[in-house]
Amino acid sequence: MKLFINPKHSQGHINPELQGHFSEHLGRCIYEGLYVGENNKDIPNVNGMRTDVVEALKQIRIPVLRWPGGCFADEYHWKDGIGPKESRKKMINTHWGGVVEDNSFGTHEFMELCRQLGCKTYVNGNLGSGTVQEMSEWVEYMTFEGVSPMADQRKANGHEAPWTVDYFGVGNENWGCGGNMRPEYYGDLYRRYQTYVRNYDPKKPIFKIACGANAQDYDWTEGVMKTCFRGADQFHGFMDGISLHYYTVPGGWEHKGSAVDFDEKRWYKTMATTLFMEELIRKHEAVMIRHDKDHKVALIVDEWGTWYDVEEGTNPGFLYQQNTIRDALVAGINLNIFNKHCDRVKMANIAQLVNVLQAVILTDGDKMIKTPTYHVFDMYKHHQDAELVESYVENETIGIEDENKVPALHESVSLGKDGKLHITINNLSAEKDYEIEGIVTDSEIKGVSAEIVSGEMHEHNSFDDPERVTKKSFSDVSIKDNRICFTIPKCSVMHIAVEI
Repeated sequence: MKLFINPKHSQGHINPELQGHFSEHLGRCIYEGLYVGENNKDIPNVNGMRTDVVEALKQIRIPVLRWPGGCFADEYHWKDGIGPKESRKKMINTHWGGVVEDNSFGTHEFMELCRQLGCKTYVNGNLGSGTVQEMSEWVEYMTFEGVSPMADQRKANGHEAPWTVDYFGVGNENWGCGGNMRPEYYGDLYRRYQTYVRNYDPKKPIFKIACGANAQDYDWTEGVMKTCFRGADQFHGFMDGISLHYYTVPGGWEHKGSAVDFDEKRWYKTMATTLFMEELIRKHEAVMIRHDKDHKVALIVDEWGTWYDVEEGTNPGFLYQQNTIRDALVAGINLNIFNKHCDRVKMANIAQLVNVLQAVILTDGDKMIKTPTYHVFDMYKHHQDAELVESYVENETIGIEDENKVPALHESVSLGKDGKLHITINNLSAEKDYEIEGIVTDSEIKGVSAEIVSGEMHEHNSFDDPERVTKKSFSDVSIKDNRICFTIPKCSVMHIAVEI
């Protein structure tokens, strides 16, 4: 197989936010996973945030974090989560597990977490069950520096200076758990609510994101774009982005299947289901471009990842699942797709950060493990803030059933600020290795180094065996006749850095 790369042909800028993350008040994502409380003496923490988790996330250069939901966002009332912990209201989390939410993790705690992580903030507002005033006052509370009721309340609660809200989502999944709305109705509400998401600091404008479609609901994208976008000549900032949600659910919602117990047929079904993301982005882009030829509105894939049956013996509302080599491939494919569409896709957030769905980290008490997905993000971080360059790989079609046939190889390539080419390439085959010859046009290859996440397709990390799957150095790559030569093993994700 040949891999062709043209580093002279830039195809767009890869925002770091394409490797963003999502944390919802769901299961053990926030509580236990990220936040253990300021008075916890058993798990090392800084201001309540787990030290081990924060350090691991900083390693992968987490660029942005979305909070507080998800479905939880449209029943979250932010004033319940500020002020003294002992006086905060308790509620039942009706969406996820029916457990008590004590609101001990609120606005101040989220902003503290992002400060420790050094990442941008993406706050999701309550349009489904909240008022315009509530959303307006939240933005004022977080971002206004002067004298006002909300700014004064923030200061009284211990934070003198305003925070920066980089991204603000006006509602979430309002076609479903966020209110079961029609697109035109939501579009009218969006126009109203976003008016009061004010930019109190003109130097730090808030990037406003409208609720977009569920998977292939192109009518939703059409309705919201038609209602909310006013065209290049009259653009008044109604929307800076529109979201898209799509999960890899290989067995369908009624038969999601096990995270660790699957056969080759289900392996290829998972790969095919993941690759559908490419078609979704392309077709939603076609709808958007009818209204927005100048690409003023970004596509934000703020929920993606695998969704399987929960692990046996766990609360079904907590969505806790294991994470195998199969998930590593799903991550690699999606991140390559986002890179390839970086001209329109400006942010993507995997669901979710810790202990929920396709998590990069799992915790159990004071123990923590990094999943195969984590190690893929650790390799792909070299694409952050880089320039996508033209690439193409020769391929063959593989699989077991016709409807689940997939390309054997999947790649993207960028030119980083370090001056190196960064190749990420996935081998989707469950049984075959491939010899690759990389050709870089009009360039002298001066050096190569590589790293890999690979293994038998069911392999995963556990608390008894936390290093079974990890990122490893890959030495079997060489330069011959100014070409990059290597063999990519089955079931693997590889990163190659090329000096030119």
